[in-house]
Amino acid sequence: MFAARQDDGDGFSAQTLVYIETSSIGEEKEMGLKRKQILLGQKASIEQKLKDRLAVLSGRKVEGRAADKDTIVRKLRADIKAVANRLRVIAASEKRTDELAKAKAAKAAAPKKEEEAPKAKKPGKAPDEGKAKKPKGEKKPAPPKPAEGEKTPPAES
Repeated sequence: MFAARQDDGDGFSAQTLVYIETSSIGEEKEMGLKRKQILLGQKASIEQKLKDRLAVLSGRKVEGRAADKDTIVRKLRADIKAVANRLRVIAASEKRTDELAKAKAAKAAAPKKEEEAPKAKKPGKAPDEGKAKKPKGEKKPAPPKPAEGEKTPPAES
């Protein structure tokens, strides 16, 4: 939404509102794209750090299993794996969003059916004769409340 004020010269200003149509799906898709770009950049950066670390370790003549046990290498590989999982979630979300958009478009393009008259209710089963409700017992009337100055009589047992 965009708001603008205009002065007509008479001391009063008129406010004009301009609405920019955005669909929630489009905004979500754009946010997903931004996040995806950020994650791709992070992954590339972490992969470069990993290559650099492996080069340093190979310079120290540490290779193979010993290099895999290096804590920095393990941390960088774990970070790459975490980013890859996040990217996989984003891809699944984009796929689901696309499928929903296609389904929505197909539903909108399909000719609308005339609403049918509501179906008559099916005749329900008659209540079983053997399971009749028991009548409730009679309620006893509450004893009258005593006036303010009077004592309450002792309870009868």
